[in-house]
Amino acid sequence: MRPEHRQELAPRWTPPPKDPDRPTEVRRVLSLFRPYRARLAFVGLLVAAASLVSVASPFLLRAILDTAIPQHRTGLLSLLALGMIATAVLNSVFGVLQTLISTTVGQRVMHDLRTAVYERLQRMSLAFFTRTRTGEVQSRIANDIGGMQATVTSTATSLVSNLTSVVASVVAMLALDWQLTVVSLLLLPVFVWIARRVGGERKKITTQRQKQMAALSAIVTESLSVSGILLGRTMGRAGSLTRSFSDQSEQLVDLEVRSNMAGRWRMSTIGIVMAAMPAVIYWAAGMVGTAVSLGTLVAFVTLQQGLFRPTVQLLSTGVDVQTSLALFQRIFEYLDLPVDITERPDPVRFARARGDVRFEDVTFSYDPASGSRTLAGIDLTVPAGASLAIVGATGSGKSTLSYLVPRLYDVTGGRVSIDGTDVRDLAFDTLAETVGVVAQETYLFHASVADNLRFAKPEATDEEIVAAARAAQIHDHIAALPDGYDTLVGERGYRFSGGEKQRLAIARTILRDPPVLVLDEATSALDTRTEQAVQDAIDALSAGRTTITIAHRLSTVRDADQIVVLDHGRITERGTHDELLAEGGRYAALVRRDAELAPAASA
Repeated sequence: MRPEHRQELAPRWTPPPKDPDRPTEVRRVLSLFRPYRARLAFVGLLVAAASLVSVASPFLLRAILDTAIPQHRTGLLSLLALGMIATAVLNSVFGVLQTLISTTVGQRVMHDLRTAVYERLQRMSLAFFTRTRTGEVQSRIANDIGGMQATVTSTATSLVSNLTSVVASVVAMLALDWQLTVVSLLLLPVFVWIARRVGGERKKITTQRQKQMAALSAIVTESLSVSGILLGRTMGRAGSLTRSFSDQSEQLVDLEVRSNMAGRWRMSTIGIVMAAMPAVIYWAAGMVGTAVSLGTLVAFVTLQQGLFRPTVQLLSTGVDVQTSLALFQRIFEYLDLPVDITERPDPVRFARARGDVRFEDVTFSYDPASGSRTLAGIDLTVPAGASLAIVGATGSGKSTLSYLVPRLYDVTGGRVSIDGTDVRDLAFDTLAETVGVVAQETYLFHASVADNLRFAKPEATDEEIVAAARAAQIHDHIAALPDGYDTLVGERGYRFSGGEKQRLAIARTILRDPPVLVLDEATSALDTRTEQAVQDAIDALSAGRTTITIAHRLSTVRDADQIVVLDHGRITERGTHDELLAEGGRYAALVRRDAELAPAASA
């Protein structure tokens, strides 16, 4: 990032404040499942059927112990045994169907979340991404949503299944013996209270853990990129980066252990008590001396286990839900980001713009609340087909001014128009077709040359791609590669030199054929010889187009129809090259500086 951008950026992004009128996290999570109501209803029917079948089994067991075996009724015994086998088979079938449907619904919900977050981020202005680490964004999409997978895919079914099982078991237990049922249920409120406390602890730890995972992801993204590896190796900082990664990973280990152990002893106590309850029931039945038959007692204990097992699972699910709310909260923070660049409900579209660009009393601030302005009182007219060069010291607002045309930022005051239409009134696709941008830092995907060029025009033919590459003076180099246009460019295009990447970017823009062109210091990082080759490609690209050039080397803009000098966000001089030289002002001083630096650069 250039220094001028570092000076212009607003403070680092922080989560938006909570809206008191916004639904709670629980209600928002439930709303995610709304599109899949029909499937979940079918799961509910399967669960209800499975619960009824499960409850039937203890009654069959009671009949075996109290009637079939004592009375030696072999026919009845066979039927009851077959009935118990049938219940097991039906339970298995229902379980498989439940898992299939609930997993499908859960994965669809996760897909919806990932897509919603990605779509939201695509709508954010450039300012958001200059304030947010890439690793943080990746962590929200991958780690946070990935961490919810188990909860999202199984929670709905688990809640319905276990709740239905609990209700059915309690009803059946009451039918067998209400006194033993009361004894069995005495400790359940305590267990629920313990589970809620444990869930609250894990939620807090999970929030810290996810922040730490985001920090670790940011280190990986930055230090293990091609640029990060080059910087670390050449600066001798590989060991330091490894130690930094190790320190962050160590903190994550501590949080993972704390997360897994939070409330573990208390939850184990619940398990121990529930495991001991059958012994308590046998003891109570023996001490009280009830008239309960052996079959009824065995059936009751079987139902009791059918009650406690889903109860423990319900409590565990409750803990998991509270824990996952921390993840949902982080995702909802991104979904609630205010979109500061939006498209009108009825945007303006036109087939092909002429390319008249006007800046009318434009002001801009990265942080309006602070009262500071990056640009102020900008009035400029660039007729269709004309060229404008913007020059000035680092931090004067050159790039910011040019980025207002494609709406990478929106003006704070005034307006920017193309052919008399405010760019804020244009449809996004029309604006993208109208304004092309070639930046100093060229970005290429880890894909083939042809795929990188087709990113500008997916339907482009091979002939159109070759023609664009020829116009950008890069075709001969591509054709000489072993795989030609199928050559992979490598991570961020590192298989190509800076000048070659710039010409690929120019070819990509030529393929899109926009009537308005923004060139953001496209040759500033190149040597003189490469600069000339790229400049020739830029001249071919600029022919017949409205061109706005951010100039670092003034030799590239001598022939511009209009040159403006920015100083602290204001226009201090404007005119042609000769007119500004004759004035002997700021522009003339910049030209003299360039002339003094030219011999050193050539050397």
